[in-house]
Amino acid sequence: MNFSKKALLVSMFYTATVPAMAASVDIYGRADVSVQSSDEGDGKFTEIKSNASRLGFKGTHELSEGLEVVYKAEFEVDIDGDGETFKTRNQYIGLKGVFGEFLLGKNDTMLKQSQGKVDIFSDHNGDIKHLWVGENRLSDTLSYKSPKFKGLQLGLTYMAEDDVDSDDAYSMAIFYGDKNLKKSKVYAAVAFDSDVKGKSKDGAVSGHFDTMRATVSGKIAGITLGLMLQNQEEIETGAEMDGVMFSAKYSFDNITLKGQFQAADHKDGDSRNGITAGIDYKLAKSTKLYAFYTSFDLDTANDEDYLAVGIQYKF
Repeated sequence: MNFSKKALLVSMFYTATVPAMAASVDIYGRADVSVQSSDEGDGKFTEIKSNASRLGFKGTHELSEGLEVVYKAEFEVDIDGDGETFKTRNQYIGLKGVFGEFLLGKNDTMLKQSQGKVDIFSDHNGDIKHLWVGENRLSDTLSYKSPKFKGLQLGLTYMAEDDVDSDDAYSMAIFYGDKNLKKSKVYAAVAFDSDVKGKSKDGAVSGHFDTMRATVSGKIAGITLGLMLQNQEEIETGAEMDGVMFSAKYSFDNITLKGQFQAADHKDGDSRNGITAGIDYKLAKSTKLYAFYTSFDLDTANDEDYLAVGIQYKF
């Protein structure tokens, strides 16, 4: 390669990277794959399952003192290879300053965000979305979070109409404390969805819902405890459900023991519940091995059972 071509390549690289270096850009991800024996009512089968593995880009760029642009583009990656290679997750752009934070794009609703870290089997078979609605990641949203005041923060998601037959929808929440329980001893949130599209993972209910959720977590004698209460009503039919979920985990050395119970009491008489027990073994800060057993008792559908072992790596 002659000098002029080398100079051209260096010039192109410099031109491409200088604007990027003015911003903070993080590349991150998670690979989570399990081998499991699954029984969804028609007999047992073995599967290799990618559990919401992901790849993302996020960052900030200071525009002026006290004002910055924030952005994220996150994709679900199907590591097991039996589905779409990439699916969109949260993807947005917005502004952050003394006024709080505004985001435009695809994002988790405030009700979904209000769960904090209480669902300790999130993205696995014991995820609360199996029995409840409300775990929504929606397109065409405007999200706002206020600055924190004495540990309190207000959040609002506005979902724009996507066709002439749709109504605007809202998701609101008030948060208190730190969901990781590192900066506060207690985390709590109250959230409400108004006319938000939803569907439970087992397909038991679907439609537009008004949903109320209360969440609290804290530590007692080294055990992290969590509680969620939920009421959801399908707007068109009036079908209503009351739900409760308890979670607990305890860590020692490199081991974490976990357990979770969830119930869904539908007013039409259909009662559903699920229980999950698991163990994590940390190999390093970035990597863990895990195992879990999940069992669902479903009144009007086939019961389900899952036994899994897996590995999770974060970067």
